[in-house]
Amino acid sequence: MSRIAATFERLRAQRRTALIPYITAGDPYADATVDIMLAMAGAGADVIELGVPFSDPMADGPVIQKASERALAKGIGMGQVLAMVRGFRERNDTTPVVLMGYANPVERYGIERFVADAKTAGVDGVLVVDYPPEECEAFASQLQGVGLDPIFLLAPTSTKQRMKDVGRIARGYVYYVSLKGVTGAGHLDTDAVATMLPRIREHVKVPVGVGFGIRDAATAKALSAVADAVVIGSRIVQLLEVEPRENVAAVGGAFIASIREALDSSTEGVRA
Repeated sequence: MSRIAATFERLRAQRRTALIPYITAGDPYADATVDIMLAMAGAGADVIELGVPFSDPMADGPVIQKASERALAKGIGMGQVLAMVRGFRERNDTTPVVLMGYANPVERYGIERFVADAKTAGVDGVLVVDYPPEECEAFASQLQGVGLDPIFLLAPTSTKQRMKDVGRIARGYVYYVSLKGVTGAGHLDTDAVATMLPRIREHVKVPVGVGFGIRDAATAKALSAVADAVVIGSRIVQLLEVEPRENVAAVGGAFIASIREALDSSTEGVRA
């Protein structure tokens, strides 16, 4: 069983919702990423999504786009991202890490090399935004061959066939993009999410996380009644980008602790 699957199994037994924060590797300080990851894990993050900087992150809104630009300006590439995961693993060997990014950095690094090095570094799952499931079964198979979980996006516009395609090869969890548009945009409609998730679960048997538009404890708590996980990214990036180096880990940890407290304050409706 993968580290991700084991984490969700434990949380399900405890009737708790997984908390998955996202940060961009190397932002806002190249040497702070591991410290931020450790602080968030210590504060209650169950899985950490680590963004691989890319010059054209088409699914991301301006907040994460600018985070990628800042990280790229610091020279952060795939090699540096994997080194950050190795640094995290030296002090935390339990919290799953998912690399989230785009096809170009993976393919430039070399797919076989990426799969091998990600496994060695301690990565647990990979979400490549622009790899649709019907076009990357070979890549998903390579990941599964070394024990890494291929993770996919679903959206309000996803067809039944897309859900079936994702359900066939996804492992770990799927990430439901709760809004039409880019990260950090729009207003989250929790009722619409509650309507969509049962449709997804008809075809997808792994846990379903919900992201895009979750900015505070109240929204996270509302979603915990229907989602297996809540994913928060843009808000964390915004909080950290204005902090001095010495504060970023503490600020990130404090924010995650507040979300964790909200999620754990009510188990009513949490899926068994």
